[in-house]
Amino acid sequence: MSKPGRPGARKSTKKGATKGSGGQRRKSLEGKGPTPKAEDRSWHVAGKRKAAQERYVAAGGTGRAGQRIAGSSSSRGGRPKQNDDTETVTGRNSVLEALRARIPATAFYIAQRVEMDDRVKEMLSIASHRNIPVLEVTRPELDRMAGFDGVHQGVALKVPPYEYAHPQDLLESVIEAGQLPLLVALDGVTDPRNLGAIIRSTAAFGGQGIIIPQRRSAGVNSAAWKTSAGAAARVPVAIAPNLTTTLKEFKKQGVFVLGLDGDGDVSLPELELADRPVVIVVGSEGKGLSRLVTETCDQIVSIPISAATESLNAGIAASVALYQVATLRAG
Repeated sequence: MSKPGRPGARKSTKKGATKGSGGQRRKSLEGKGPTPKAEDRSWHVAGKRKAAQERYVAAGGTGRAGQRIAGSSSSRGGRPKQNDDTETVTGRNSVLEALRARIPATAFYIAQRVEMDDRVKEMLSIASHRNIPVLEVTRPELDRMAGFDGVHQGVALKVPPYEYAHPQDLLESVIEAGQLPLLVALDGVTDPRNLGAIIRSTAAFGGQGIIIPQRRSAGVNSAAWKTSAGAAARVPVAIAPNLTTTLKEFKKQGVFVLGLDGDGDVSLPELELADRPVVIVVGSEGKGLSRLVTETCDQIVSIPISAATESLNAGIAASVALYQVATLRAG
């Protein structure tokens, strides 16, 4: 009598290997050829590196397009190694200006399948000639590097911390160059985007530099670099241990200190000191000029605006004042 089977159990119907089956399996492998090299497999890290190199060469670059590509085993998950002592410059104009100015960059990042225009080609050429590593990364990685509100346009550059000038050295260099000093000092401007905008305006209207206080002030970080559209590579920024003391020293050397304030005693169009050595002082976004700085100024200058507008932010106020001084000097 046969034993009843176990509930749910299935009786195997598989037969043993038949005669000649080994030969059939060997034949099934014939015709596929040898395994492709790693660099010839598009999904492989080496294949991605080769494709990036080909795009790099097509853009006019020479040599290797960087040692690490996003997704490679040497860069853990495609994330480049970060250094807290560096700044990230993003945006095509800013990156190109920094490269042209020979800022000692440590790495140039470019997005995968980035659109190649003349600026990108020039960036690749400069990076290649200066032996700056070129690393291809994903766009999400560039988004992370650029920050919450950063716009990278497919490129980023790692640069060392900004090297600030000394205010006295800045003034002396302008005088030695035979130029009429036109400087901007910031009194408590804490928004780096305003700093970047003022750097850009200073460069546009013939100014020679910016002076910021050591405390309670925005510094030249990635946001300032971006907003300056690369002008931070051309316009020096100096740090004053004490802004009031620095302005007093400038006054002893024949520089007139002009403070911007809505309640000024001189209207900007009526300014008579434009043809003199001047430093324009811009106050903070909320409180304006501090008391000590106000007392140090030779004149407090106001910008005429519509009654419907309460005030101008620091970046715009500096731009208007710089334009007016440049116009009066040109006339």
